[in-house]
Amino acid sequence: MANEPHEMTASELSAQFQTRDLSPVEVTEGCLTRIEALDAEINSFCLVDQDASRAMAEASEARWLAGEPLSPLDGVPVAVKDLLLTKGWPTLRGSRTVDPNQSWDTDAPTVARLREAGAVLIGKTTTPEFGWKGSTDSLLTGTTRNPWNKAKTPGGSSGGTAAAIAARFCPLGLGTDGGGSIRIPSGFCNLFGLKPSFGRVPAYPLSPFGTLAHVGPMSRTVLDSAMLMNVIARPDARDWHSLPFDETDYAAEIESPLAGKRIAFSPRMGFATRVLPEVETLVAAAAKRFEQLGAHVERVDPPGGDPGAIFRALWWSGAAALLGDYPEEKKALLDPGLRRMAEEGVQISKKDYLAATLSRGAYGSAMRVFMEKYDFLLTPALATTAFDVDKLSPLDDDGNAWMSWTPFTVPFNLTQQPAASVPCGFSSDGLPVGLQIVGRMYDDVGVLSAAFAYEMADPHFDKTPRGF
Repeated sequence: MANEPHEMTASELSAQFQTRDLSPVEVTEGCLTRIEALDAEINSFCLVDQDASRAMAEASEARWLAGEPLSPLDGVPVAVKDLLLTKGWPTLRGSRTVDPNQSWDTDAPTVARLREAGAVLIGKTTTPEFGWKGSTDSLLTGTTRNPWNKAKTPGGSSGGTAAAIAARFCPLGLGTDGGGSIRIPSGFCNLFGLKPSFGRVPAYPLSPFGTLAHVGPMSRTVLDSAMLMNVIARPDARDWHSLPFDETDYAAEIESPLAGKRIAFSPRMGFATRVLPEVETLVAAAAKRFEQLGAHVERVDPPGGDPGAIFRALWWSGAAALLGDYPEEKKALLDPGLRRMAEEGVQISKKDYLAATLSRGAYGSAMRVFMEKYDFLLTPALATTAFDVDKLSPLDDDGNAWMSWTPFTVPFNLTQQPAASVPCGFSSDGLPVGLQIVGRMYDDVGVLSAAFAYEMADPHFDKTPRGF
């Protein structure tokens, strides 16, 4: 990696803090300077509080000088998606309907764990309104752009976090993922992003989209996300869905060999019909790399077919539950696409919602049985590369919002399995492509280790967007 602090990964910064070759204050100042100079081109941050970030960095520096850091991530800058409550800062969720003039006195579990670990919160990142779609623009904060090509979207809904990391404004970030919202922008921005097993990373308050929604790490390298998992996967009693804490050291356990692992490779999941040929070619080459690493790779489609109708019933109902009772004056402030989704969701009957819930259970059960034969499933992360900003889809608008180009992410929110996007190359026009690695339920360590082995064999994380 380059020697400039903004080019360093979180693990490299931590090592530099340990040897006192760099200080958290120096690194934080560098991040703030880059954000001030360059983010107008990208619009990745919706809130930057320089004084607060500097105070966190100064406190961290004092701990390192005293030989008493709170964690390896003490002093490392981290971006927080603006769907996650952050004490002292408004969490507006990309919406003009949220009143900024209220008490902001609560941290979401992940934010609380970051404070306990001594991390520097570098700012809040943009999101589409309430995280409803797979690109990042809103009537509140405007359009967020992809550092790899500023005419393109960074994806969503964690697009602000992805753009900030890709532009080297910070090495780490928090994202949320209800239908691909960590994996989509990671794939579009040449990042690693993990949607952990549901309940592995505590959340509070619970998402209006229910048990589809996960919280997870985003970074340029797998190791950095593993280090962040060590912090954010710690328990929080406010999340009644959270899994028992198992004290796994994710960073220490990622160097597990792939030799002998059984891997399913499904380039279309058995139902995706519109996948960009360059995406298929790069992902197939990545699957071949797993064979070269000693894994047994079998081309096979998982069961269940297209679960899009199940997801649509649940996601649209979530929008209706969140916004359906808004008075007209508040509905008029909403993104028209989100308003339309909520209005359509109101028309979904209780019977249809319960039927979708039962179908989800059957789909998830079939997937778990399928995964008994395989350690991992490989698919493209997305059916396309990044497309033009301010679009909902590069394909025809079929009324299903972003689902036509995210056939590979949505299924694993339904099944709640761990799934990650790891960079696997670039298209002919220089846009990143992501490989999705799906693991057995609860095998977050396995997904991290498989991604790490692939990353070491075929690294792309050291490539930098032009101008950043």
